[in-house]
Amino acid sequence: MPRTVRTVRIEPGPAASPAVAGSAAVSPRVVSLIASSTEIVCALGCEHLLVGRSHECDYPPSVRRLPACTDPKFVTDGTSYDIDERVKAILQEGLSVYRVDAERLRALRPDVVVTQTQCEVCAVSLRDVEVALAQWLDRPPVVVSLEPNALEDVWADIRRVAAALGTPERGDALVDRLQARMKAIAERARALPEKPRVACIEWIEPLMAAGNWMPELVERAGGVNLFGEAGKHSPWMTWADLEAADPDVVIVLPCGFDLQRTRQEMPALTARPEWTRLRAVRNRAVYLLDGNQYFNRPGPRLVESLEILAEIFHPAEFRFGHEGVGWERL
Repeated sequence: MPRTVRTVRIEPGPAASPAVAGSAAVSPRVVSLIASSTEIVCALGCEHLLVGRSHECDYPPSVRRLPACTDPKFVTDGTSYDIDERVKAILQEGLSVYRVDAERLRALRPDVVVTQTQCEVCAVSLRDVEVALAQWLDRPPVVVSLEPNALEDVWADIRRVAAALGTPERGDALVDRLQARMKAIAERARALPEKPRVACIEWIEPLMAAGNWMPELVERAGGVNLFGEAGKHSPWMTWADLEAADPDVVIVLPCGFDLQRTRQEMPALTARPEWTRLRAVRNRAVYLLDGNQYFNRPGPRLVESLEILAEIFHPAEFRFGHEGVGWERL
């Protein structure tokens, strides 16, 4: 019989510690299977605890030295339409989009594994992690599953990871710093008279708007979000919806795409007859964003994501130096 894997929801607080989680009281071995949680672990000053990562974990660059414990079951090149079709085909079969290298996990013998339940398309699923651990590990670790849907969830997840690592005070301090930086931007943006109406495109073909924490970031950066609701998954949208809204600003940030990849995908938008009729296009207010490194990762760099939006919406007021790295004008 496979061993039972303890999937727990470690709540932030002084009582939470690696000992509670069933791992060594000193220096727990950690495998992070989400890019955002890897960034959280490092921002907490605990990178030295990491012994494994997901195939998408690449920041800070030093984590690339770690063995990857996951990989996608589909070819990731091709157009956004091609990728969407491949992913849908896998999901329709009731299968997972990613696979877990159970043998590698067993060899790493982690005390804590961090995964997620927020999106089966964004990272390896909790179910896959539990199956892999139950089949192979004779001493199952604690599985800490994160589910960030809004900014408040991101702060709670940072505290949850910190608690699992036995450093709850670092989690509190990190959240305080990140919230203070966001608050300073939001207060300056709130006082500005102009609030551009913004359409956030999270997938190009088919069209998808941005949900979850993105509407909150848009509002805090001094914009008016037109599609998607805070705390809810990203919704599909139609070209008729986009044309009817006629946004002042269009930002394009496909999930998992960097600037170069996004630029390559833009003909799927610009070739549409509706495209040239948009106010944002006529006014050259279309911007490409690095969704992979910033906006799609619910971790510490959501602050930099907010800075990027503030630079775009209010360039006379905000200059953080992200242009050319985190965003560019089409």
